[in-house]
Amino acid sequence: MKSFDFELPTKIRFGAGITQEIGQEAAAMGGSNILIITDKGIMKAGIVDTVVAALRIAGHESIAIFDDVEPNPRDTTVHRAYEQAKALSADLLIAIGGGSSIDTAKGVGVLLEHGGQIKDYEFVDSEMLKKPITPLIAIPTTAGTGSEATCWAVITDTERHFKMSVGGHFAFPKLALVDPDLIATLPPGIVASTGMDALTHAIEGYTCTVSEPISDAYGLYAIELIANNLREAAFTDKKEAKANMLLGSLMAGICFGSSNVAAVHCMAEALGGLYDTPHGIANAMLLPVVMEFNYAADYEKFARIAAAMGEKDDHLTKGGLAYKAVLAVKKLGEDLGIPKMKEIGAKEEDFERLAVACTENMAAGDNVRKIRYSDFLQLYKKAYAL
Repeated sequence: MKSFDFELPTKIRFGAGITQEIGQEAAAMGGSNILIITDKGIMKAGIVDTVVAALRIAGHESIAIFDDVEPNPRDTTVHRAYEQAKALSADLLIAIGGGSSIDTAKGVGVLLEHGGQIKDYEFVDSEMLKKPITPLIAIPTTAGTGSEATCWAVITDTERHFKMSVGGHFAFPKLALVDPDLIATLPPGIVASTGMDALTHAIEGYTCTVSEPISDAYGLYAIELIANNLREAAFTDKKEAKANMLLGSLMAGICFGSSNVAAVHCMAEALGGLYDTPHGIANAMLLPVVMEFNYAADYEKFARIAAAMGEKDDHLTKGGLAYKAVLAVKKLGEDLGIPKMKEIGAKEEDFERLAVACTENMAAGDNVRKIRYSDFLQLYKKAYAL
């Protein structure tokens, strides 16, 4: 058995209504100047008002809000939030939202403690981050990114139209409050795309070359939770299905946060950088295509994915069962109404540029099957033809 490291310094509290305890949790951390980082949709939903009220009841008075986070957060957004945090002398950050808000907050925390510009920390690990980021409480409002339990942030470089990975083991949130009540009214399309994002995290984290036994356990259970609950969570009001999706997203985040993602994310992040495609949709479009490319490289793991998704072995060979994982993911995407590449504005003339960006992504080397520029190019063409 190979040697491995596993680290999860984030305290996780999961449960309906757990957000109401934000006041006492913030007080325990000792922060006196709090910046809440979120988006305008979360503001309109009233979630931020609830959090602020709980903070004030606990005695916190110095509270500011940055609510200008967009999907696929930009470096310029991180810097604007940082300037507000610096002016406040923020010593506690609270991110409320999807991965975009949490990733923005991680970027702000990096800059508050280390200075410079966020692009200075691209593709780095803990060697460049010399100390923990500003204490961060993450409150996810989608069941997709798992960013509340990872040490990575994905930020768009607006000059290069490229999505950067920033982080390292000093960039974990201090606390994650994972509250199923916050996703109860999400629209079906958001549940579908973010759920497929979580499934991609689990599958890539489980199958990539740097996976290890603990991350494998989280990943395989996440796949089972997501496969068994995503359709129901998207198209019904059943609270248990939505709670299971939030748990699946969290566990998928722990999985890939300890291992890595791979070729699907390379391709999806390139699309997001160029076209601003929502990350979950990009992953969902590309996942079955990349799985078909990858599955023969590890029949054993892909067969386990098929079993976790409820596929019967039907006395198939290991390779036959492994391929059923590809078909199961494809069928799930179809059932959820995931759009096609042609529908999101992708252009064939951009594929060469996109494939180059994929090869520059640090996750490419961890794909379960060796993948080159020519492979990325063909996979884009294959996805576009669907």
